[in-house]
Parts: sequence; structure tokens; C-alpha cells
Amino acid sequence: MMSYPKIAWRNIWRNKRRTLITTASIFFGVLLSCFMTSLQEGSYAQYIQAIVNSYSGYLQIHQKGYWDDKVINNTFEMSPSISSKIGMVKEVTLFTPRLETFALASTEEITKGVMVIGIDPAKEDKITNISGKLVQGRYLGSDANGVVLGERLAQYLKLRPSDTLVLIGQGYHGVSAAGKYPVRGIMKHPAPEFDRSVVYMDIKTCQELYSAENRLTSIVVMVHGSDEVAPAQAKFSLLLGSGMEVIDWEEMNRILLKQIESDRAGHLIMRGILYMIIGFGILGTIMMMMAERRKEFGIMMAVGMQKYKLAVGLMLETFFIGMVGVAAGIAASIPVISYFLFHPIPLTGQAAEMMMQMGYPPEMYFSNEPSVFFEQALVVFILTMAVGLYPVVNIGRLRVIGALRG
Repeated sequence: MMSYPKIAWRNIWRNKRRTLITTASIFFGVLLSCFMTSLQEGSYAQYIQAIVNSYSGYLQIHQKGYWDDKVINNTFEMSPSISSKIGMVKEVTLFTPRLETFALASTEEITKGVMVIGIDPAKEDKITNISGKLVQGRYLGSDANGVVLGERLAQYLKLRPSDTLVLIGQGYHGVSAAGKYPVRGIMKHPAPEFDRSVVYMDIKTCQELYSAENRLTSIVVMVHGSDEVAPAQAKFSLLLGSGMEVIDWEEMNRILLKQIESDRAGHLIMRGILYMIIGFGILGTIMMMMAERRKEFGIMMAVGMQKYKLAVGLMLETFFIGMVGVAAGIAASIPVISYFLFHPIPLTGQAAEMMMQMGYPPEMYFSNEPSVFFEQALVVFILTMAVGLYPVVNIGRLRVIGALRG
């Protein structure tokens, strides 16, 4: 039995052309499936990163019940103990407080419902990079009495920097909230819905406007990566107690995740078709091999070779061909995907415009997660071995006299 692998390895190179054709089928199957999966997963990761870095963060801390009933009365008071508990979670890289509520924005002739977000300008900018998205004016600074608007909202209200915006709403516990604020800057938010409705102001000014001194609706928390979200969430739940809730980015973006799952299902069908093409290509080559070697198998059985030993040898040949094809496919896909990882494919025309309207960068991104390579290689290898059962079954049915005549 120890000599079987050596014999099988030599056998596959007796007909180099046939072996190379079969190996090429597996090679291109692995390369194409890795490329497609990397592009798919890279795009998903970019969408998620855009959402996380433009608004939601990886985690948000709220008063219990706020996520289901987002009213200003479901706020909590920021205390030194909460800050110290956040600092105890080693996964945390940044956090920022927010006070989010709604108001009626008005200019001389136009009114519109808007979302008002009170922020710590310095901390918020490290997470969502508002200053880098400004198209007019300047960011909130030492002069707290001012606002930054989304570009589409500013266009609708016909406002420019230095104009005045009037906000009217309902404050904490039903008190009236009204104020006039100069427009400091206008930003282009990547999410169209936000761009049409968002108003940023300093959190102290916002708390004063809504009579909610030292109160917050949320604390946005960033961690090193998505793999640290679950551990950080578990630690926060223990530290903060039952009166607070900790929501992760997945819960905050359920619609996006459903869209991703739906898109994954579509790509799975495409990959299934690709796998079928690969499988039939390998099967065709193996059938050709069996036809060519039929007489050889008959002679071997005539001199005493047992069928199961012959079948083991053929399975080893298929195994080696599969291993060579898969290894070559992975070796080729790693540098190709690594190149596109640092050089995303730019989109142009209507495709680019559509991506920008949805709030995503107009580029096709790739992922180099190990699962991209491992899963595709495993599927193609299993498919190859499944096709390799054909010669085993064929050998079981083979008759010596018929093979020798063939």
C-alpha cells in the first residue's frame, strides 16, 4: 500500500496533456471562484465600513428601551462612572456622546423636519470625519453656537454658510425648544437620507436647546474590528447593568444585512453554475482517461490485480490531480487578489452615480480573508473527489474479457 501514492503520481504524468487539461480546469475554477468571492465579500465589507464610519459605529449604548422608542425622554445622564466603565473595556478605541432628536427647521419661507444630532465636535470627527466631508464653510470649533447641515438639506432650505437656521421642537419632558443658529458649514453626507435631513451642533448647545442638561441618547463606541464587537458588547452588558442596552452594528443595520444575505444567495447560484461547469469538465477528462486505459485495466486484472487496489490507485490519481489544481489556483489567486486589494476597480458612468447615490464609494473592493481562499479550494477539491468516484464505479463493473477486447 505504501507504494500506491508513488505509482499513482507517476501514472498521472504518463499522459501529461490529459493531466494538464484536468488540472487547468480545476486551476481556473479555483481562481475564478476566489476572485468572485473576494469581490463579493470585499464589497460587503466596504458597505459595512461605510455605514459604521458614517453614523452607527460598531456599538451604541442607550437607556434601555431607547432603540424601540427613540424619544428624547428615553435619555440617560452621563456620569464619570459610565466613562470609567467604557475605559475598562480594552477593545474600545474611540467613543463619543450624542444627543439625537427631531425638530422643525425653518428659514424665511421654507420649513422641513430634520434630525438634530448634538455631538462632541472633536470626538465625533475622529469617528465620522465630518470635517473631511465639508463642501462649504468650516467645521464646528470653539464657537459652539452654530450648526453644520447636510448638502441636500441646505439646498432645499436655500442656506449658505453664515445664514441663520431656526429650529423649533419639543424638549425634555415636553418643554418647548426653539433657537436660532448660524450655519457654520455644509457637508456632503454619504448616506442620501442623512444628507437630506441631518443638522449637527455642539452637544452642549443641543442640551441647552432641548433643556436636557448633561443628558444623552447614545454613546457611540468604536473597536478595532468587527471580530471584537461581540466580546466588547458582552463586557458592556455586565458593566453597565440592566438599566442600559448595548446595540451592535448588525442590529442597527438589519436592512443592510438582509440585502447582503439576498445578494449572497444570488452569487451562490452563480458559483453553483461555475462549479457545475468545472465538474463536467473534470468528468469529461476522466471519462476520456477511462476509455483510453480500458485495455490497460483489463490486462492488470488478468494478471491478478484486485479491483479494489485498482480503484484505490485511481482515487489517488484523482486526489493528486485535485491537489495540484487547487494548489495552483490558490497560488495564482493570492497575488491577483492582493493587487486588487490595494488597487480597487473604479466604477464610471451610471454605475458610479448609482453607488454614490446609495452612499457608497464608486469602486469595487476585494477581500483577502482566509475564508475566501479556503472555502473555494475546499469546494472545488470535494467536487473533484466526488467526480473521482466515477472511475471507481466503472472499475467495479469492468469485466476482464470485455476490457481486453476494448
